[in-house]
Amino acid sequence: MTGLPPDISVPDSVKDIYGRLKAKYRLEFDHLSIKGRPFFFLKVADIEPLIAGKDIFKDAADFPFWVKIWEAAVVMAHFMARSTPIPGHKVLEIGAGLGVAGIVASAFGHDVTVTDYTDEILDFVRVSSAVNGCSPACATLDWNNPSELGLFDTLIGSEVLFHEKFFDPLLEVFSRYLAPGGTIYLAHDVRRKSVRPFLERCEERYEIAAQKQVLRSDDETIEVILARLRQRA
Repeated sequence: MTGLPPDISVPDSVKDIYGRLKAKYRLEFDHLSIKGRPFFFLKVADIEPLIAGKDIFKDAADFPFWVKIWEAAVVMAHFMARSTPIPGHKVLEIGAGLGVAGIVASAFGHDVTVTDYTDEILDFVRVSSAVNGCSPACATLDWNNPSELGLFDTLIGSEVLFHEKFFDPLLEVFSRYLAPGGTIYLAHDVRRKSVRPFLERCEERYEIAAQKQVLRSDDETIEVILARLRQRA
């Protein structure tokens, strides 16, 4: 969809952010329904200028993963909406992109910090959060140079395993931010070839369980693996 329903508008608190993004990109809002509740997510309407001159088929790392609502993020959002918030427990979303899972988790009562590597990406999250009436914290996070964010009881990530060069930084991120006894949830399209080798790397440190979720539309059927990693004793 290209806009918000007539009874929904961009709140005054983020109109400056929205205006700054609108001056740089052609924007639209996408719609999802999670547990019967409508959500609207701001995104770039035309990604061609962002990938011009890049060989995204040769190197997936060149693709701006933050511009798209991935099916894995939708699966994670549904999972977080079904999960009962625990008082005092903190959730960290890594590589959040448009922040779908983190925003939904916040809306359903979780204490969430949404992260990605630039503040501009997080501006999309800020606008969408305000539109959806929730307020997750936002923080920039460079996996190669992680900042001090504290410890979190749950880490979530959707389509974060897009290149093997990020395996070691991600493992360091897990070690740095996961509280003792904490849990990591990762959601990925089953066709992503990097998922298995990464999980194999994790087996020494974490107990791993996984389940498959199927998303169907008129055009295609996509299978998503939702993996749970728990620290070994």
